Amino acid sequence: MAVRSYAAPPTPWSKGLAEPKIDKSTYIHPSANIIGDVRIGANVLIAPGTSIRADEGKPFYIGEGTNVQDGVVIHGLEQGRVTGDDQSSYSVWIGNDTSITHMALIHGPAYVGDHCFIGFRSTVFNSRVGDGCIVMMHCLIEDVEIPPGKYVPSGSIITSQEQADRLSDVQAGDTKFAEHVIGINDALRTGYRCADDIACITPIRVQNNPKTSSNSPSNSPINVEIVTGMNSTISSTTSGNISGNQIVEQVRQLLSQGYKIGTEHADDRRFRTSSWTSCAPFQSIREAEVIAELESCLNEHSGEYIRLIGIDTKAKRRVLEQIIQRPHEKVVFNASALNSYTAPSSRNSSSGFPPSGVIASDVKTTINQLLAQGNRVTVEWVDERRFKTGSWQTAGAITSLSQLDQITNEHQGHYVKVIGTDPKSKRRLVEAIVQRPNGKYVANAASPSKSSSNTATVVGSDVTTTINQLLAQGNRVTVEWVDERRFKTGSWQTAGAITSLSQLDQITNEHQGHYVKVIGTDPKSKRRLVEAIVQRPNGKVLSVPPKAVGFGTVATSTKANSYSSSSSPSSLNSDVASQVSQLFGQGHRVTVEAVDSRRFKTGSWQTAGTITTLSQLEQIIQEHSGEYVRVIGTDTKTKRRVLELMVQRPTK
Repeated sequence: MAVRSYAAPPTPWSKGLAEPKIDKSTYIHPSANIIGDVRIGANVLIAPGTSIRADEGKPFYIGEGTNVQDGVVIHGLEQGRVTGDDQSSYSVWIGNDTSITHMALIHGPAYVGDHCFIGFRSTVFNSRVGDGCIVMMHCLIEDVEIPPGKYVPSGSIITSQEQADRLSDVQAGDTKFAEHVIGINDALRTGYRCADDIACITPIRVQNNPKTSSNSPSNSPINVEIVTGMNSTISSTTSGNISGNQIVEQVRQLLSQGYKIGTEHADDRRFRTSSWTSCAPFQSIREAEVIAELESCLNEHSGEYIRLIGIDTKAKRRVLEQIIQRPHEKVVFNASALNSYTAPSSRNSSSGFPPSGVIASDVKTTINQLLAQGNRVTVEWVDERRFKTGSWQTAGAITSLSQLDQITNEHQGHYVKVIGTDPKSKRRLVEAIVQRPNGKYVANAASPSKSSSNTATVVGSDVTTTINQLLAQGNRVTVEWVDERRFKTGSWQTAGAITSLSQLDQITNEHQGHYVKVIGTDPKSKRRLVEAIVQRPNGKVLSVPPKAVGFGTVATSTKANSYSSSSSPSSLNSDVASQVSQLFGQGHRVTVEAVDSRRFKTGSWQTAGTITTLSQLEQIIQEHSGEYVRVIGTDTKTKRRVLELMVQRPTK
């Protein structure tokens, strides 16, 4: 690998001709430019097209495990310094395990802490960004100090300390996303290094071109037939002992090819009968963390046989089974084999997942009923981070419970759900989560029949009546949720369709502390009949859904059309109440939008939803106190606006 690194040029302010200092475990793409006094730690990825120039401001520091992605520019002014974590002065300091993503600009004097995420095309200049901050896309951070653990939304311009101090805290989902990006780029670094290593890349080339297998080197660290899965018989034994260095090399190659790592163990008695016990697959794709977990597994099961498993998650098959420890043999890892990684503390490798064949009886009954009726049953899965966004992955259709058992075993530590579909009408009959990350199966899967007798314990009586009416009339009922931060922008996430109130109860329990709303849709006309928030972050579930246009059979406790100025909420003046009530009476669609003072200047209004009562308008006004709020009336037939009324302005 030819790294394009140069000494700093002689200038009036510096004639030292300082050169970059780069750890040998770091990967720098040949098209990247590194100039001057740049100090780069271990296991860093410098992607193509990156420019890091310490020819004016200097020095620069980039910490361990950080990734600097395509097109990033890092530069610094000759004047101005920041204090790094080692208490020395730097023009630019970037901490450990931080992501500087595509086209970002870090211009010194600048400090970016550990475990940060700087989004696409964002700029940090003359500022400090504390540990654990998430800066999203197209942001400007200038002349401020961002406290640790803060979230900067896309498009934000933070140029005053007052703005910086008002930023919201990073959520757990944001942190997991940032950790995921770090893991992906660590795998890329490993892959790029493998591409430059003939011993590592040869097995992969053989896999892509089997005709060249006879020319592959005999001293390749991994048997090609085992790793690539070209031989249908997977080897489960090794001749002689395997060293810690060989294990590290095998793990490295498996990770570089995108495979997951798992382990199995057996004592002497079970080894003779091949009764291996599976540990949970290692969720991390970072080499150092996998090695740490593997070492923990070896220590936990000392005195037993341990074998290493390579898993192709796409093809759902094993590509490697190799014994790496035998009773009374101690595997010693050579620290140099880890490319100077510092292994983090290991996690408990015990899985706690149910063994094969423990699917709850209610789930079995439901699935058997679906299959007996000729319905299609499919299975989907998702990890904890993507569960919050509803980004489910399909695991295919099943025709027996044994297939479901197999899928749940393959996706231990993930959510797994079963979907029953009528192939003729192409509509869903059942959508039920049957496994959660703690390994427990859900026993109360929904019945395929749409019974209106099921009553959720936490749902108010009017909501119960409304949902039962929707289901009885064959309408589609879906549930959406959103956290408090995204509620202001209307960024709702789907939780799927429901066929019973027990499923709604389950969803509200899963999303405690979030907003949850129910949407009823006529599948024929494809229009919404009901849209009602049924839970708010304070945990209270609303008992009164809104009455939607065209769904007159739903009972409501308020009559929007009969509102007068005398019955209006106290926060609305009589003119506003009168005009909005008139819109309701004429059958127009009434929506509410809100915006803060900064976005008001650019007209970037955010929707707060459709309303059908004045009490809903009052509630939205309270939720958006300190912001502009306006009401829009739309003629649903001509699809034109008939009213646009500002009902709240920020108090100065």
